[in-house]
Amino acid sequence: METKVKAIIQKYDADKGFLVPILQDVQREFNYLPREALDFVSVHLDVPTSRLYELATFYRAFSLDPRGKHELSLCLGTACHVRGAPLIQDNIERILGIKAGETSSDLEFTFETVNCVGACALGPILVVDGEYNGNISITKSNKILKKLGKKVKIDEED
Repeated sequence: METKVKAIIQKYDADKGFLVPILQDVQREFNYLPREALDFVSVHLDVPTSRLYELATFYRAFSLDPRGKHELSLCLGTACHVRGAPLIQDNIERILGIKAGETSSDLEFTFETVNCVGACALGPILVVDGEYNGNISITKSNKILKKLGKKVKIDEED
């Protein structure tokens, strides 16, 4: 881990002014911000660990917990909600065996719900690894999960 983090720091010439991009690169490398990586950055840039945690907890894009290989975000905004998003949430949670806000123990999936993704006309919306999937139904969500490698019985009625 130290070798990778050291390379990231060197990429920015060990400049403290690039703390956020350094943390972004660390997160991209490990899919979260491991404590050991933050400690290494702290020592090598002479920045208090508390400052790194301040940044890591301020920006929602950072995670201090391991994230899944596949990240799913289901919109529960008003338009998506009235079009069945809560039923889709229940289905995804059942299939993945995790609740919204959790990551599967095999680190394959992280599932979250969000208040709005700004695409109300296409609701319900399921964002999978950054790709927006509109007009989601239980069947469509099952097909997406199956494509991602999850064993799912698919009902072709939809």
